[in-house]
Amino acid sequence: MKSRVYVVFLLLVGSVAAQLDTGSVLGRVRVRVDFVNGVCDLSTHVTLMGRSGPVAEGVANEQCEVEFVNIPAGTYHLNVSGRNLADTDNVITPSAGSTDFEVKIRRANDADRAGGAPGGPSVSAVELAIPLRAQKEFDRANELIGKQEFSKAIQSLNRAIAIYPAYAGAYNNLGVIYARLGDRAQEREALQKALSINDHFAPAYVNVGRLNIAAGDFSGAETALNRAAAFDPTDAMTLVLLTYTEFMSRHIDQAIATSRKAHTLPGSHAFAHQVAARAFEQKRDGANAIAELEQFLKEEPEGSRADVARKELAALQAIPN
Repeated sequence: MKSRVYVVFLLLVGSVAAQLDTGSVLGRVRVRVDFVNGVCDLSTHVTLMGRSGPVAEGVANEQCEVEFVNIPAGTYHLNVSGRNLADTDNVITPSAGSTDFEVKIRRANDADRAGGAPGGPSVSAVELAIPLRAQKEFDRANELIGKQEFSKAIQSLNRAIAIYPAYAGAYNNLGVIYARLGDRAQEREALQKALSINDHFAPAYVNVGRLNIAAGDFSGAETALNRAAAFDPTDAMTLVLLTYTEFMSRHIDQAIATSRKAHTLPGSHAFAHQVAARAFEQKRDGANAIAELEQFLKEEPEGSRADVARKELAALQAIPN
């Protein structure tokens, strides 16, 4: 089984929250994860994100499917955990007439990245020298993370680190587990340790950025996400998060430029258009703000964010030229 370095992508409160229809409950909702390379990793973890946080979580079976039971009808964001995923911000709207969904996921080519392919994240010498025993503990921890057996996963990762203290990926995954457990202090400590070992390790920078966003430290998040984007410019979701932090830091022109970079990469990342629209509004550029909102609605026509976008679009269109 291939090693996995996890990145937890923050679904931005208020902007990305799903609108649930609690009056209708669906007995079964099925999500099939379709990897472009055709190989399913049985530790693939899918989370249905609702307005107040995770609604349901599951791990892929042998058919690479995740089933959820007794799910309220409504609009959800799918968070697919894994390494270097090009499209992790997917939206589904389960209803009585639609309960089966497919999400396409592209993973980076491990061989290319290990060889230092242009534009790929750096792999340090210490990462290439990982002993087999440490690697096995790391892989075991990934299986346990997929099963949400976090205490046992922590034990496996600590054993991997005891065998190989320079294991940046193990520290990163410890940070992800502590994030899921709500232990922010240990999360930050683990991520900082990962970066002290490998200061070119993009996943850890993304996780530090996500942690800083949650803490309201947008300047710190912007710094971390800029580094992540520099070391792995192929990850669109990093750019989506960076667009948001730049806007919140009042770096309006940078937010617009970053949103455009995000949309040159594979995947539909509508949220970047919504942020760009607000950036253009700050510049009093109504025409471009309208264009961004219209594109957003093409990519994400349903849900609470779409409702907000339609109101903003109507307000802009009502302004006399």
